Amino acid sequence: MNSDGRDHLSKTEISKDAVQAGAEAAIGTVSEVATIVTGAVKQVAGALGGLATELFEIRDASKRAMERHVDPSDDQG
Repeated sequence: MNSDGRDHLSKTEISKDAVQAGAEAAIGTVSEVATIVTGAVKQVAGALGGLATELFEIRDASKRAMERHVDPSDDQG
């Protein structure tokens, strides 16, 4: 501490503190973005899984309808 009550910091220490603060900010931002991306990927995977389930259900319903309503001797379809 100098005579006016303030600590004396060297240019090197100030630069080190600035780099450290910048690195911490960047790491925090990367972490936040990674969390957002992870959540988005999870939602996309869930949506695609739901689509696949719907497509399987549509295929099965179509097969059942064909078995119940289509005459096997009908060769037009």
